[in-house]
Amino acid sequence: MTDFRQSLEENAGAVTRALDRLLPASESPEARLMEAIRYSALGGGKRVRPFMVVAAARLFSVDESCAYRVAAAVEMIHCYSLVHDDLPAMDNDDLRRGQPACHIKFDEATAILAGDALLTKAFEVLGGEATHPDARVRCELVTELARAAGDEGMVGGQALDLMAEKVDLGVSEVTRLQRLKTGALIGFSCESGAILGKASKGARYALHAYAHDLGLAFQIIDDLLDEEGDEETVGKKTGKDKAAGKATFVSLLGVEQARTQADLLGDQAVEHLEIFEEKADPLRELARFVVNRRA
Repeated sequence: MTDFRQSLEENAGAVTRALDRLLPASESPEARLMEAIRYSALGGGKRVRPFMVVAAARLFSVDESCAYRVAAAVEMIHCYSLVHDDLPAMDNDDLRRGQPACHIKFDEATAILAGDALLTKAFEVLGGEATHPDARVRCELVTELARAAGDEGMVGGQALDLMAEKVDLGVSEVTRLQRLKTGALIGFSCESGAILGKASKGARYALHAYAHDLGLAFQIIDDLLDEEGDEETVGKKTGKDKAAGKATFVSLLGVEQARTQADLLGDQAVEHLEIFEEKADPLRELARFVVNRRA
């Protein structure tokens, strides 16, 4: 696991450098906006989703410069969602990755604009010729990321998450919520490598199935961290879901069963990678990392 953590850190560094190039500092009149954008995108994080992009792309021998552009675009989408989720109108969090949230560091209006800019920049990056020489591939990347990030994915899931504070949800409803809010972008992160590599339907299905199970495991662990973790380690406030009376996998299943379910989903995710043999070892190690993480 030590070697994997090193690989994760090295990949995170490469993604941060790609983001730095794609989001250059500015001395223009809107420099404060760019400062907020860079603060939100370059401020650390494990870069798990970008790792999935690059690891999946390597299965199909995709040029690394192309893979890192897609990885950066995915991280822009993820960071935009965090900026907006932290706003008082959403989850009302003051901390993100152990630092003041964007709207605390700057102001609410600037945070909204920074999130908007990151969202739209991601599609500019995907549409650029440097991402892939085949326009059809670029078009598919744009379409699939839009689906994963929009009302059929992450944004739709966030809407359901806000409703969860007012409506009692069962396991099936919470599962659907998290498949949209968390799982959709994880799914794109894995499948984007197959899109870049023009992979077979079988290969794409295997990555989709892996991402489906891993996405749910990821969210269950998030729920466990909110229940059991401490603010300093997790890097944001904990115990908020319980305080809000929101249904989660932990509140519905209990701590022990939730952890058992996460382990089961992690094992299932790994089984879907069998067709890739040892080339998929980084994704296998990622699944183990996800279910064992403490932050």
